[in-house]
Amino acid sequence: MPVALYADAHIPRAVSVGLRLAGVDVLTAQEDDAATLPDPALLDRATALERALVTFDDDLLVEATHRQRQSIAFSGLIFAHPSRISIGDCIRDLILVAQAAEPGDLANMVVFLPL
Repeated sequence: MPVALYADAHIPRAVSVGLRLAGVDVLTAQEDDAATLPDPALLDRATALERALVTFDDDLLVEATHRQRQSIAFSGLIFAHPSRISIGDCIRDLILVAQAAEPGDLANMVVFLPL
């Protein structure tokens, strides 16, 4: 079963559209009425939905590190810096992660893009 993704408000719409065209299950924070949630609540929301959170927001790296150090479970974080990855490469890498991993594989992990 592929990994389901949760794109935060920092992820361009083009990424979500590209993922959907490739058959990847992606929900955006905007669609979930969660675009203004603070980072901890956003990571909690993605975890409750059993989706890996995709972000360009480096503040979420701080939150994920905190959770790893405190043994607080989360469903996984996929981070890319927008100046270091193109939209096309971001879509390609996210497709690879979503299709190659199983849902539990990303638990409590941070994956950095580009791969």
